[in-house]
Amino acid sequence: MRRESPTEAGRPRARVRMLPTRTHSNLGDNVHGAVTLALVDIALFAASHQFGSLNAGHSVTLDLSTQFVGAGRIGEPMDAVVELVRETGRLIFLRGLVVQGAGDAHIVLSFAGTIRKATKR
Repeated sequence: MRRESPTEAGRPRARVRMLPTRTHSNLGDNVHGAVTLALVDIALFAASHQFGSLNAGHSVTLDLSTQFVGAGRIGEPMDAVVELVRETGRLIFLRGLVVQGAGDAHIVLSFAGTIRKATKR
């Protein structure tokens, strides 16, 4: 994972990368959708930690909305680029894209998700 430059509006962004192999493929020889969804869910938490929004504790995904736009390609790095939309005392709102290719030219899916922070005890 790496920190990206902020958006034009100043919101922080992070990039989480995986390299899909044949073990991640579906019968159509593309990245299986469930693998892409797992990347997104992991990226939501990794990015939130990078942004300083999560501490140790049991946080959970409240919702995750995705829109598949294109097929993920095997053997090519696949990145989830996550943007922090808003943070409250208990919630973190995020959105982003899963992309491949030079300049992030190939969009695999777009997403929006909400994390509920761990309860302080």
